[in-house]
Amino acid sequence: MLARLQRLVTLSLLGCAALWATYWWIHDRPVLSVAGGVGVLCSHAVVLAMEFVLVAYLNRNDPTPRAGPIRLLRAWWGETLTAPQVFCWRQPFRSNCLADQLPADGQGRRGVLLVHGFVCNRGLWNPWMQRLHAKRVPYIAVNLEPVFGSIDAYPPIIESAVQRLEQATGQPPLIVAHSMGGLAVRAWLDRYGADARASRVITIAAPHGGTWLARFGLTSNVRQMRRHSPWLQQLARRETKSRCAKFICYYSHCDNIVVPASTATLRDADNRHVPGVAHVDLVNQEKIWRDVLAELQDGSSASIPVTDVRQPTNAAQDPWPDRPRS
Repeated sequence: MLARLQRLVTLSLLGCAALWATYWWIHDRPVLSVAGGVGVLCSHAVVLAMEFVLVAYLNRNDPTPRAGPIRLLRAWWGETLTAPQVFCWRQPFRSNCLADQLPADGQGRRGVLLVHGFVCNRGLWNPWMQRLHAKRVPYIAVNLEPVFGSIDAYPPIIESAVQRLEQATGQPPLIVAHSMGGLAVRAWLDRYGADARASRVITIAAPHGGTWLARFGLTSNVRQMRRHSPWLQQLARRETKSRCAKFICYYSHCDNIVVPASTATLRDADNRHVPGVAHVDLVNQEKIWRDVLAELQDGSSASIPVTDVRQPTNAAQDPWPDRPRS
């Protein structure tokens, strides 16, 4: 469903840009033609700019480190480049280009479960899946549906994927979740009492404490992500210290969706700050990938090659082929 919707939005934007450019070109206004067409295609940059103004304002009293104007500007630029790749290419057109990997010789290898966030699908993880595939690490990337339904609808999807990874590897998987996906994993742990069935949970920009922006959403899952929502409060009351200690939570003071920044942290968890990076672009960060590899290496009885964890020295070695360039 989401892929079809995002294909429609992407093709509509391209159509509007083409119509604008064609109309003014045939009226002998080439500058207006090109500028207007580019403006339509880059309109998301304006929306993102407004979000980063809000980030600076809403984080002013947050206990996390403050982001200066230069860092906010760099984060805006990174997200401006990342967003079209994710929402206009990977998710609408490439979400099924890479299949889940459950190799026949997977016993003893720690598997990875990839869980996306709001208005995303498994295409978000394409660069991750490419790298996991190259290392023959078992993995599953789920689609959380219904897209605009309650987060309580997602635990059975996660449960099914975990069962498949357990059967293929004989080990509890490492779970990596972005944004709302982190809440879906917490709901899964709560519903199934599954603390022992995840080796570790890594969340990236997950609104564990809700987010200020959710006040503008009307869907069930967005209402659940509001600050101090009854759903979040009830979930937190049922969680034990030992469960939260299984989490590594990555957050950023330049996150343009989960604000204030500290709401992406979880009590009793290992909370790790990644400075100067926006919400979706956090998925691209090499530091997080290296930490995931380390968790896999520590928790698996099978050896995982780690020769590519250093920063690339040229474009041909780039481990994130879809990563934006600045």
